[in-house]
Amino acid sequence: MFDIGNMDQIFAILGFVGFILNFTKWRNKTSITILSFLFMLSPLISRMIQTPIELFDYAAFKIPVFVFIIGYSIFIVLNLRNKKLQAT
Repeated sequence: MFDIGNMDQIFAILGFVGFILNFTKWRNKTSITILSFLFMLSPLISRMIQTPIELFDYAAFKIPVFVFIIGYSIFIVLNLRNKKLQAT
């Protein structure tokens, strides 16, 4: 049905699906938010497993990745806190 050339294409599709999940009506559900985060990280994790880690040892790679991971983690925590406040 689909011709998937290599695993990188699958991870790219997962990353795109994770990105699209941010624009759905379910984006504030905690499970969808975490799933979206994992999907968006999957191409990066795949590439880091396939390539020697020394090739990723530079600031132009590390800083955006850490900002994304920390920022999205904060978004998840704030989303959880907001749900708890709305429940009470």
